[in-house]
Amino acid sequence: MPTASDKKIIFLIGATGAQGQPVIKALLEDAEDGTPSPYAIRALTRDPEHRRAKELEHQGVKLIKGDFMDFPTVSKYLKGVYGMFVNTDFFTVGDEGETYGGIRLFELAKYAGVRHFIWSNLDYASKKGNWKEEYACDHHDAKGRVGDYLMTQSNDINDPKSTLYTVLTTGPYMEMLNVVRTNIQNPYGTVVFAAPMGNGHAPLIALKDIAFWVRKTFDNPDTMTGKDLEIVSEVVDWITIIETFTRVTKRPAEYKNLTMDEFFDLFENTDVPAATNAVRPAGSWRKTFGGLFALMRDDIIKRDMRGFENDYAPQLREMRITVMLDIYHEATVPKRSVPVANFWVEHMGLPRVSVF
Repeated sequence: MPTASDKKIIFLIGATGAQGQPVIKALLEDAEDGTPSPYAIRALTRDPEHRRAKELEHQGVKLIKGDFMDFPTVSKYLKGVYGMFVNTDFFTVGDEGETYGGIRLFELAKYAGVRHFIWSNLDYASKKGNWKEEYACDHHDAKGRVGDYLMTQSNDINDPKSTLYTVLTTGPYMEMLNVVRTNIQNPYGTVVFAAPMGNGHAPLIALKDIAFWVRKTFDNPDTMTGKDLEIVSEVVDWITIIETFTRVTKRPAEYKNLTMDEFFDLFENTDVPAATNAVRPAGSWRKTFGGLFALMRDDIIKRDMRGFENDYAPQLREMRITVMLDIYHEATVPKRSVPVANFWVEHMGLPRVSVF
């Protein structure tokens, strides 16, 4: 049984964000056989007095005041650290800051002798879209560049001084379905789901699934490092989404395919920069999320579900069903307008939505 002094310290960036909270919970949980968690958490946060930070502190997390671009502070608190989970915030620093920051954090990990570095990644949109401008997606490209860089680095599991890495490529959060569904009940009682998706598919990931993979990756460095793990919970089209909505809520629904302009005209202020504190003005909300919708509409982002279903279905399936039920039970209350939920307001800052 590991004592407090011999637990492996995980330095976590993005602790109070959407991914950070379930990841910390998963890392601190006992194993299925009751063995206590081998991990302790150091969490970087801009505001240690924030409610979410205080909740983490009550779980035994050691809070470090700073942000991920505060490299001297990061370096100072990497001493004695076993692993890092890094989920940087594009929507604060923009693509230049995130790309540089991600690479620099890996360098600091190597200087400090960190054993295992997990980068929370997104698909390199421009590259996967064969460098067509319509697929450029700033918040994906920023992380994807770092992921590509990491995949060029050495990963020698037999060298105890080597910093191992794992690129964990996620996708749109399943929890966001209740945010961006832009629906309204028409005069006939049918709930209309509108999106610029055509017949394309979205590679959705539940936050609990991300946490599952982070814990599994730290637990199994022999088999989970030196890889780009393109994880997914469900690959769905909008027809599947409305069918699920109807099955759970017993309410009729239909999908309305929109053009990009029709979709973004439903929102206010979409031409403002997506990042609030970028080195240079970042691309707009319309540009970066337009690129993401184009990627999904044209099925540019691929996921191979077979490996996940064969190896991890028992754990993940229960999580996915829970998330979907939570989302669609919330959706049973008719809405005259479509305000953006607190999830995006607090974590992403998307402006409020106009009446559909």
